[in-house]
Parts: sequence; structure tokens; C-alpha cells
Amino acid sequence: MTVRISRSLIDEIDAAAAAAAPHEACGLLFGRGDAITAWKPAENVAVTPETHFEIDPAALFAAIRAERAGGPPLIGYWHSHPNGDAAPSPTDAAMAAPDGKLWVIVARGAATCWRAVAQGSRHGRFDPVALTPFA
Repeated sequence: MTVRISRSLIDEIDAAAAAAAPHEACGLLFGRGDAITAWKPAENVAVTPETHFEIDPAALFAAIRAERAGGPPLIGYWHSHPNGDAAPSPTDAAMAAPDGKLWVIVARGAATCWRAVAQGSRHGRFDPVALTPFA
């Protein structure tokens, strides 16, 4: 599977991640089918934001309510690994529900995409998804 995203959205997410360092940044992804069309930052409410992320539940519930009311579909989440690589960690896998949502991870200027599934190839929870930037 391939997911399309504009280069400007990747750059915006990467800038938000850089601004939050050394803490992990996080947020929500919106779109349809094979395209991420918008993103939103969310507060990282994790107890140890230097090494973990937890999307503010109020932001998540607001996005779900908006989607149910006809707003943009919530298709996934994004977060940063300020001191690591752009691949899911075992901690990410332990946190992820196997709901098919996309996870975009940014680190050191790189961005990768993953789908949270029941028996994924990465840590038993994620399958890689090609992230295709466009102008």
C-alpha cells in the first residue's frame, strides 16, 4: 500500500517535531483512502514526554466527534522520535491498537508510515506503508 502526502505537510509536521525537541511531539492525521490531506498537533500528555507520547485525549475525542458530525476522517496519528529513527519502537507497538490506523513517525528529517494491525511484521503490530510525497 502507498499513502500520498504533500511535501508541505511533511515539512510542517517535521517543524512541529523539531520545535518540541527534546520531547516527543504528536498529533492527528486526516484524509481519505490513500491520502493524508491534513494534520493537527496535539499536546503530548505522557508522564515522560522525552521518551514517550500520549495524544491529549480531549484532542482525540474532539476529532472523533467532528468526524461523526461530517468533518474530516481521522485516519491516523503522528509522532516524533527526537533521539531515534523514524521506525516504530517496541513501546509504540505496545501502545497501538490493531485498528488499521496509520502512524507517521518523524525523526531527524525522515518520515515513515506504518499501519497498526493485529499481526504486523514490525514488533508484531505494524506493517510498513510507502509514504509518497508530492508537490
